[in-house]
Amino acid sequence: MAGKTPKKAVKATKKTPAKKTAAKTTAAKRATAKATKPRKAAAKSASADGAGPVLLSGGNPQIAKGYGDAPVQAYIAAMPGWKSDLGRRLDALITRTVPHVQKAVKWNSPLYGIEGDGWFLGLHVFNKYVKVAFFRGASLRPLPPGESKQKEVRYLDIREDDSLDEAQFVNWVKQASQMPGERM
Repeated sequence: MAGKTPKKAVKATKKTPAKKTAAKTTAAKRATAKATKPRKAAAKSASADGAGPVLLSGGNPQIAKGYGDAPVQAYIAAMPGWKSDLGRRLDALITRTVPHVQKAVKWNSPLYGIEGDGWFLGLHVFNKYVKVAFFRGASLRPLPPGESKQKEVRYLDIREDDSLDEAQFVNWVKQASQMPGERM
């Protein structure tokens, strides 16, 4: 055992009442500081003056649940930046392809469906793209490119610089609208 130093015995120490009180006071100060520390807001305003729509994490507009065209149009108007123009374009294509489409905003996402058959498509805003969810997308031909953890769902993610193949999108909307929708 040449060159090794012998282990030192560790001495257990008891806290005196004064040390216990100091430890409690320090812990209480930390808890108070943590409780009063400003927290990161879950929602933020889209405009600098706070007058714009509330955006949730990822830039998704917070719009009250509602049925019909009005809440969907409010959602589209609240989509930040280039996404609002894309939302209007997608809504127009869907409405033109399926004139009797039913609309709603649920779970902060516009949904499109057929009365009595359920929802076939939904939109959702993220920081860098808009996600189109085809709820029975696994049955569409050709398959929309985005996979899901849910077997039937397929996605189309559209980024700012992407070119939208309108003919293909309309084809998917037409197919999706003719399938039984998702009951939500």
